[in-house]
Amino acid sequence: MSERIDVSIESKQPESPSGKRHPNTCPVCESHYRDDELRDALWVCGHCGHHFPMPARARVEQLADEGTWQEEAAEIRSDDPLSFFDLRPYSERLVEAELNTGLGEAIVVGQASIGGHACGLAVMDFAFMGGSMGSAVGEKFSRICDSAAERRVPLVSVSASGGARMQEGILSLMQLPKTVAAVEDLHDAGCPFISVMTHPTTAGVLASFATLGDVLLAEPGALLIFAGPRVVQQTTREKLPDDFALSESNFRLGHVDAVVPRDELPAVLTRLLGLFADGR
Repeated sequence: MSERIDVSIESKQPESPSGKRHPNTCPVCESHYRDDELRDALWVCGHCGHHFPMPARARVEQLADEGTWQEEAAEIRSDDPLSFFDLRPYSERLVEAELNTGLGEAIVVGQASIGGHACGLAVMDFAFMGGSMGSAVGEKFSRICDSAAERRVPLVSVSASGGARMQEGILSLMQLPKTVAAVEDLHDAGCPFISVMTHPTTAGVLASFATLGDVLLAEPGALLIFAGPRVVQQTTREKLPDDFALSESNFRLGHVDAVVPRDELPAVLTRLLGLFADGR
């Protein structure tokens, strides 16, 4: 019989006097970094290799060949169709997210070249409302699929998301079939799709476009699951493996094709894009 456990889960992360962990403190080894140190290290802990969340525009800068990035659909913004209000108005949260991240939405899309290979590029940013997918994110992703299909080039996506955006209700859930249909149109046009999943890629984004790539890559230690470990543990009341739902266990079970450290990602994408180009 499976081992039963207490489902209460306590945080082991050290906290500051204000009760919050400093964002530049590694949650694994507790090493602390200055902003410039993290930026120069591609937001990877130099002591234990933990991959911090990486801002979307920094990710674009890392992956895209210099001078090739051309952003598309930058004007698209989320609306507030339900006039949603929890502790604060949804419209206020959107403004705050834009001010804090410098982004108009939780995804940036555009044309680029990686290793000399033209492609479409879509990058999500978890700092914008948890990378949640609302109608604007779905629309922007669909547009870059259409753009890549029209130009007959591959699409590379980098996902980081907590799932659908609850403040938009059913409109956010409709982005799941919308983005799936967009990827299907991309495939119908004969264009490859490479999906890179980073920490975390969960719920509606995992269940839609993030897992539809011809090649599925993941960063080390990324949480890749529909429902989080806490929910699974509370539901099953069984002890979960230490690497439950992480990139490494997903790779072992055949759910992803490779686990790629962040500094190796440009070279791996360059090789894959080259293989797809040679096979066309």
